Amino acid sequence: MITVAELIAEPQLGLSLIAGSKGLGNRITWAHTSDLPRLWEWVTGGEIMMTNGLSIPADAAGQVELAQSLVRAGASALAVGEKMHAPPLLPEFMEACNALPLPVINVPYPLPFIAIARSVAESSLLEESRRLRQTARIYDLLRLAGANNWQTLLNGLAAELNSQLFVVDRRCLHPWHPDSEALPTTLAAELGHLVGPAQGAAKNFQWHRVLDQDVLLMEIPTHANALLVVLPASDPHPDAVVLLHAATVLGLELSRTVLGLENRLRLGSEFLLQAFDGRYGIKDLESRLSEFGIPGQEFLVVSMSTNAGQHLANAHSNLWRHGFPTTCLERHNKLHILVSKECSNEQLLHALPPGTMIGVSTPATPTGIQSALQESLWALGTAGSNNEQLVRYAEGPSWLGLTSHEEGQALVQRLLGPVFEYERGRQPDLILTLKTYLDLQRSWQKTAAALFTHRQTIIYRIRKISELTGLDMTATSALAQLWFALQIHEAMEIRE
Repeated sequence: MITVAELIAEPQLGLSLIAGSKGLGNRITWAHTSDLPRLWEWVTGGEIMMTNGLSIPADAAGQVELAQSLVRAGASALAVGEKMHAPPLLPEFMEACNALPLPVINVPYPLPFIAIARSVAESSLLEESRRLRQTARIYDLLRLAGANNWQTLLNGLAAELNSQLFVVDRRCLHPWHPDSEALPTTLAAELGHLVGPAQGAAKNFQWHRVLDQDVLLMEIPTHANALLVVLPASDPHPDAVVLLHAATVLGLELSRTVLGLENRLRLGSEFLLQAFDGRYGIKDLESRLSEFGIPGQEFLVVSMSTNAGQHLANAHSNLWRHGFPTTCLERHNKLHILVSKECSNEQLLHALPPGTMIGVSTPATPTGIQSALQESLWALGTAGSNNEQLVRYAEGPSWLGLTSHEEGQALVQRLLGPVFEYERGRQPDLILTLKTYLDLQRSWQKTAAALFTHRQTIIYRIRKISELTGLDMTATSALAQLWFALQIHEAMEIRE
């Protein structure tokens, strides 16, 4: 790989150094021509950037910013065409290039930029051969690491690139994979302002100078929030093309991991539906829980819901990334999960989307899994009625004046039990009619229109509810009791 000094020394080119002599040892990976504004945005690391001058601002502050940004992006040198469109290079610019250092090279007129590019390319032929061999070894690491051996793959890539590698979630800079090492705390604090939760918040491939060391941030191409952090152990830095192949290999392994997670999610959903329905014996439950990484003694049942427009599809993978395997069951806009009792409120809130309402049971064992589901649903209802994001059962405020799900079930059974009993084996239209009637401010006409039936049918059904419950449906107190019972029933019902 040619250095800046070696390129200038080639007599047929006639290049001369204008500033930045301390950077003559910089190695050049490629020669790139651009006259676009913000020239540094086209740098991947190691390039000599060649311009006719249109990219160079006329003012001192702009020229200094150009020099600083090129160095931050990893450019090896800046070559400026003589007698073209460059404004005068100001003293402030020269001082900045000497201090950074950034070699600035004069390209004599009429030497074409292609002559420089050819010299760089010819000197890179041996480097290209080395790069191809290294790329082949990188892809072979994916085969050698085998399935479910993420850290082995990461360690192999780190050794090949002579760098420390970290794969993190760009939203929080925590490890993307639970088997990964965490970023050093001081480095994570410094990188926090360089990355954001949304794609496009930073360049896909950009070198930074952080804590007196070069740090590369680059996205994993297959996963929107996966970010590769590279800390080179020596100069020269790893080749940009090889780094892109390394990121691709990591992306392939993450995709394989995610496919496995989705399969576990499907199996876990089937298991949890049967577990909540009481179809497993205690020994079978304990065995299946261990298959999913859930402690058989003791775990939490967590129920959650979210606002319209948001989704909880990634809740299981977010918790898994932070070291908490789960099983999940989604039914009627609620997500129910089993997770270790070691999962704290802070970890739940961190892993779930903002605005998610969460209800958490008391620690449960397999014998109490159905009761724990009722507790989590009760806590979720309490969270919704009290406008709180997370409520743990028996630790939160009362709900509708009641303190436990047993009290709630008793209220529902006392008020609505006769209606449920009447509807057993029949079309369940009385409860639906009551809910719609109360939601529509007791309007016979609006209720009939909403249920696509005749007004007289609605009147008949409401009278039937009055007859079954013994309540006067014209009394506000009776309607209030029924409304309370419906709220509890809907919040705590889990249907197939």
